[in-house]
Amino acid sequence: MRLRSAASQAIAVTTVLALAGCAGGSPGGPTAEQAPDAKVVEPAAAQGATGEVTACGIRDTGVFKTLTESFNAKGTGVTARYVELGQDTDAARAQAIQRLEGGSAECDVYLMDVTWVSEWAAQGWVQDQTKLVEQRKDGFIPSTLETSRYADRYWATPFYTNAGLVFYRNDRVPPPATWKQVYEQAKLDPQNKVEIQAKQYEGLTVNFLEMLYSAGGSVLDENGTITIDSPQTRAVLNLMSDGVKSGAVDRASLTYDEDASRRAYESGAAGYLRQWPSAYKLIQQTASGPGTAVAPLPAFDENSKPSAVLGGWNWAIAAASDNVGGAVAFIDHATSPEFQKTMALKHAQAPVVASTYDDAEVQAALPFITQLKQSVISAKPRPKSPVYAQISKAINSNVYPVLAGQVDVETAVQKMAADIKTAQETF
Repeated sequence: MRLRSAASQAIAVTTVLALAGCAGGSPGGPTAEQAPDAKVVEPAAAQGATGEVTACGIRDTGVFKTLTESFNAKGTGVTARYVELGQDTDAARAQAIQRLEGGSAECDVYLMDVTWVSEWAAQGWVQDQTKLVEQRKDGFIPSTLETSRYADRYWATPFYTNAGLVFYRNDRVPPPATWKQVYEQAKLDPQNKVEIQAKQYEGLTVNFLEMLYSAGGSVLDENGTITIDSPQTRAVLNLMSDGVKSGAVDRASLTYDEDASRRAYESGAAGYLRQWPSAYKLIQQTASGPGTAVAPLPAFDENSKPSAVLGGWNWAIAAASDNVGGAVAFIDHATSPEFQKTMALKHAQAPVVASTYDDAEVQAALPFITQLKQSVISAKPRPKSPVYAQISKAINSNVYPVLAGQVDVETAVQKMAADIKTAQETF
């Protein structure tokens, strides 16, 4: 396994990761299953821990201030502080890699995007949290645990999650039963059309994967073998491209990210919107709010099962941390049912602890929480690979020209598979 420098890692992903989200490898496949030996975190390390623990991550919109203040108020003997590493995901990731590769002990705990786990584990930058996760495994939604698993070990503890939903005008269109039904309904009237995120970026990768997974397809199998050259991939690309051609999908979606697609829906121009849960309160403040309902992502067709793609963030413990006990105490608090409820009520972040979704206060504050839980339960992680960023680019850079009518489906599928193979060979 050839380990790459921080600089080359950062360059490879800078343009890809814009969100705020397992058996020996085969030839040509990713080296995820060759994760190196690592320090194993002991759950009992938190007992009697003292000193300061530093958590590092993305810009704080309030969640981490609430977290550190509530943790410090417990008076456990450990105090926590949060350090912003950058104003966006890319900057935070680049700053984290500089510290991790250099063996810095400045940050004990890192907020890790779910797409980084394979890479950071394979590089030996984080500690093995398998024992810590397994002692509380039954309390987490199983799909969220999958985002932290790599080479049959857990390298992080889930903190908060995310999964797509369908927002729809229930005064115009029926609830989404399948993606095919949504597209058929959208063709009946221009005001019924679908808004998606189809700009060439990570959002398009996610939109495509949601349909691919629900159609029963995949990008890589558990051995790292490329599986994207499949009938399911062709069926999804045909549906998506035909949707743009027919007007079922707003052609302007080819320029849309999350905010732009939401604003188009809010204007009353569409009947359906694929979007993240955070859009709910914003939509409710517009003229489209009273007519908007929320549903989990549907299945591809009547013969398939629904599937979402998980986003979100996990807590990783740096290999160089000199206060592992404090880090464990901090993570225990962050993922406790009590704080998960606070996080949902105060910051509307999707919990990873299953019981939080059934809390009456949470259900009253977040009316779509039941639908969100269904999406999270059915969701799958993005492809697990140390070179996920390059794989994502291989996907969206080939899906986009199909939707734009520039390339035929067959050509795009073959090139996508070839580009993914090239990405794997860089590690």
